[in-house]
This record gives sequence, C-alpha cells and structure tokens, in this order.
Amino acid sequence: MLFTTAAFFFGFLPIVLAGFFAVGRFSRDGAAFWLFAASVFFYGYWMPQFTLLLLGSIVTNFLIGRRIGEARAAEAGLARAKRWMIGGVVFNLALLAYFKYANFFIDTLDAVLGVQIHALNVILPIGISFYSFTQIAFLADAYQKGVREYKFAHYGLFVTYFPHLIAGPVLHHAQMMPQFGRESTYRFNLANFAAGLAIFCIGLVKKVVIADGISPYADAVFNGTAHGQGPTFQEAWLGSLAYTFQLYFDFSGYSDMAIGLSWMFNIKLPFNFDSPYKARNISDFWRRWHMTLSAFLRDYLYIALGGNRKGAVRRYVNLFLTMLLGGLWHGASWTFVFWGGLHGLYLAINHGFRAVTAPIAAKLENSRVFAVASWSLTFLAVVVAWVFFRAPTFASAGQILAAMVSPTALGGLPETNPMLWNAGLDLQTGLVTCLALGAIAVFAPNSNRIGELIRDACERAFSRRAALLGGATMLAVLLVVLNEVRESVSAFIYFNF
Repeated sequence: MLFTTAAFFFGFLPIVLAGFFAVGRFSRDGAAFWLFAASVFFYGYWMPQFTLLLLGSIVTNFLIGRRIGEARAAEAGLARAKRWMIGGVVFNLALLAYFKYANFFIDTLDAVLGVQIHALNVILPIGISFYSFTQIAFLADAYQKGVREYKFAHYGLFVTYFPHLIAGPVLHHAQMMPQFGRESTYRFNLANFAAGLAIFCIGLVKKVVIADGISPYADAVFNGTAHGQGPTFQEAWLGSLAYTFQLYFDFSGYSDMAIGLSWMFNIKLPFNFDSPYKARNISDFWRRWHMTLSAFLRDYLYIALGGNRKGAVRRYVNLFLTMLLGGLWHGASWTFVFWGGLHGLYLAINHGFRAVTAPIAAKLENSRVFAVASWSLTFLAVVVAWVFFRAPTFASAGQILAAMVSPTALGGLPETNPMLWNAGLDLQTGLVTCLALGAIAVFAPNSNRIGELIRDACERAFSRRAALLGGATMLAVLLVVLNEVRESVSAFIYFNF
C-alpha cells in the first residue's frame, strides 16, 4: 500500500488512527497491538506471500534478543550473549543473502565460469533490507547496551511500524519504543496531527509533483540508452540531472511522509535527510543523505572494521569497504557495488585532501571561491556516481558519461534529441525544471526545519492549528486524487532496495 493512494489516505489511515486513540484510552498495550496488527496488514496488502517471512523473522529475532538479555544478566554470561548475537546477525544476513543476492550470485558465477546454473528466480520481498538492518541493530544494542524488550507486540511494532517499514528510516529500539510507554502518546493531539499532516503534504508534493514530474526525462534517457540508443550531449546531462533530483525528492518525500504520519500518532522518527545537495564535501554529503543508514554503516561496519584507530591507510581501506558493502546493500548488481566503491574512493580522497591542507584549513573555510568550487565538485561527483546507480549496465552508464564529456564525439549539439523527441519531451522544459529543482535543493530551507517551525506554531495557537489542518487536508486530498487519476501510480524508488 502506497502513502500516495486513496486506499491508504481515505481508508487505512483514518481507521488505524481512530482505532489507535480509541483503544489507547483504555489500554496502552492494546493500542500498541492494534498498531502492530495494522502494520502487518499494511505490509501484507502489498506482498501477502511474504507476510509469514516477516513474522518469522520477527519471532526469531525476538527470541534471540531474549536469550541475549538473559545471558547478559547471568554471571559470566557475556560470551554466551555474544554467541547468540552473532547467531542472530548470521540469521538475518542469511535471509537477506538468499532473497536479495541468490540470483545475483548465480548470474555472476555463470558469467565468470561460463556455466549454466539453473536460476532460482527468487523474488525480493519488499522492505527486507530495512527490517533486517533494524533487527540487526536491535541485537547489537541488546548485546552492547543491554537493550531489552519483554513484550512481543511491542517488539513487533518496533519492527513493523508502518511509516518506516518499507523504506526506513533505519531505527534503534531506544529511539522509538520509549515513546510508546508514555501516556501522552495515546491521547489525540491536534497540534501534532495538524503539523504531521502538513509535513505529510510536503512529502506528497515532493513525490507526486516533483519526483514523478521529472522522472520521464530520466527514464527516457536511461531506458533508451539501455536499449542501444546513443544519447546526445544534452540528453545525457538532462537525464543524469533529472535522476539526481528525482531520487532525492522521491526518497526525501517518503521520509517526510513517514515523519508526518508518525507525528499524527504522537511519535517522532529520526530525520533522514538534511539538504544533502548543499554539501561542500563528500563526507558532509553522507552526513546529510539517508542519515540513518549512514549512521548504521558507521556504527556497525566502519567502526567494527577498526574505523580510524589503526592508521591512515587502514582508515581509507575501511572507508572503501564500508561504502562498497553499502552499495551492495542498495541492490544486487555490480553497478551498485561500483557506485559504493566510487563513493568510498571519494571519501578517501576527501580525507586525504583535508589532511594535506590542514595548515590552511581555516583560510580555505573562509574563502567564498573555495566554497563554490568545493560545492560544485561535490555535486558533480555525486551526479556522476548516480549514473552508475541508475544505469542497469556498465555499458549504458559508460555511454551516458561519454556523451556528458564529449559533445562533438557523438555528433555535436543536434537541434533534435531523439530520445526526448520519441518520449514527447522538450529539452528546454527539462533543463529549466532541473534548474528550478536545483535552486530548491540548494537554497530552500530544509523540510525538517519547516516541520519543526510548523509544529511550534501549532502548539502556540489553536487558530493556527485549525487553519493549517484545513489547508493541509485540502492539499492532501487534491494530491491524492491527482495521483489516482493518472494512468499509473509509481512506487517509491527505495522500495526496490
């Protein structure tokens, strides 16, 4: 079920909200169970055949978490707790490896060894990357920090909570579950509801208007290239920029909607985006992009590999390996692995540059020329990497990049652009749209900050809540209806990961 559909907005959401607050007046545990059951239904509505897999994963991890807690509580039980934790991590990674990477592994063997292994044709369960990482984080926190969860319904809610279940953010138990222990969570709050609906609308605009509006330009170029057509210089740049903005507004839109929905339930989710295209270096980009995944990779992979504690060379190796595996997490394809490795190389170069220029760092930071140059280089590096992220093969990625750097080698600057022409798209319209989206991404205030300002305003005055609620409701209805009358409803890009 998509947040942008009428079935969700007019059916599922009102029923779940009403049930949650109605049951919460009498029983907090009952309300938590209601939300857990509703979240399982939300998942099953999309892929019912994998609901048992989700529940099986939850039950197994809950029991392992209990064993870790019991072992930690016993004298000299830390070693046993560690064995349970390792076993739980292996279990989650094994599920992820089979369902996400079995086909990739077999295809790679076929290509390398020249053999014909019977394909398994494993279907990827939606959201498995996110709920697997969420539970790995829980097991690690149970072992390292003594995090405990005694109630199965609460643990199930922690994993399946529908605003974050399919595409994140990646949550820690301590970030979410204490909120369900508060009495105020189960009492309807008009200020939170109005502000949440407003943030939900911001996410809707990002997805329905911006991301879906620019996506035809990216699809025309990348799909056309994948089918053997050669992009022109203009098409290559337009397609790459279009995807750069489509991906950002699509995924940040989902995150905004998840945060807004959670505010309606009086729950705060961690922010996942902080205007990443404003970053002036690649390290800053990864502190701003998909922030919860970046934190997960840092805490449970980079630091576990040794971080920066074993010298500069080892630090660069750890950065590269972390990003390489981060790329593989995004998709079972060598292009994703290359994308991750490319960002690992970017990070290593950035850290090396900062080490070399440390004596004049303060002077560089105060230079406007350096600020513009560093932002431009960072953005260009990100755009180039997105080409590999979007292209299905290295060959098509290479064609697009070749066209981007060599306008004369592929026929100069033609008056017509066949890929755009065949898709009924106009070059100038696409370029102006990308310019406008770039201005929004770089100069507009962050939606997280906008949301906080809206909530503060709603808490101070009832009239603001009423006005905001009315306006946000009309806008949400308009956008959902607009989305419904389209020929097709597009899923969020990160649903594929």
